[in-house]
Amino acid sequence: MPSTAEMTTTAYIYRGNSGWLEKGIDLLSDEEWKRRPSETCNPVIWIVGHLIWTRSRGLKIMGVEWSRPWLPLFARGAQLVDLDQYPSPAELKADWKDIDARYMAALEGMSAEALAAPMPNPSPSFDGSVGGMIAFLAFHESSHVGQLLYLSRWFGHDRING
Repeated sequence: MPSTAEMTTTAYIYRGNSGWLEKGIDLLSDEEWKRRPSETCNPVIWIVGHLIWTRSRGLKIMGVEWSRPWLPLFARGAQLVDLDQYPSPAELKADWKDIDARYMAALEGMSAEALAAPMPNPSPSFDGSVGGMIAFLAFHESSHVGQLLYLSRWFGHDRING
């Protein structure tokens, strides 16, 4: 378990997000990964890539390097490109499993002192600390997992929970 009560709760959120994401994407066809309900909405392929990019940023904060050449396509504020330029759903699924395992291991290894270290400004950290930033990233991830699951329902799939 992580070294603080707050990070234990945050780790549960990450585990829940990962389980829901994996169940949600397993329902989708390769075509559905690229569908959008409107021109102003991101497709699943971008949402999953963005979550992988976000976790790579979280790993960096925890002192772990993880990269893929396509990560900049999914950075905060990145504009959609031709959908054929993105990695395949199979590649994203495999990279999600890899980064999820590494992320949880890194989170488990964080000391209370490392979590309490200050984040550079500006930062959306909840309290200005590394731990607050990791908690913010869990909140951010949860909103995108919700988007993905909403899209899955929009495509006509059953709910994944309850």
